[in-house]
Amino acid sequence: MSVVIPDDILQAAGMSEAELRLEIAIILFQKYKISIGKARRLAGMHLIEFQQELAKREICVHYDVEDFQADLKTLRKLGDL
Repeated sequence: MSVVIPDDILQAAGMSEAELRLEIAIILFQKYKISIGKARRLAGMHLIEFQQELAKREICVHYDVEDFQADLKTLRKLGDL
């Protein structure tokens, strides 16, 4: 699906297409609508860049106890723990 935003809307907002994509990606990520992977793709950024942008805005990366336990399980499988 494609969404077309008229140029006059971007101009009125004082934003470039890339800036608008980033804002949309961050909003959707903050509202738990999309994962960080999908958000960074929507923003057109590498994961580290997107995480740095989140940190700059003091937005926490969604990482809960279940994620931590899954990571521990993976590390144990790999023999790293």
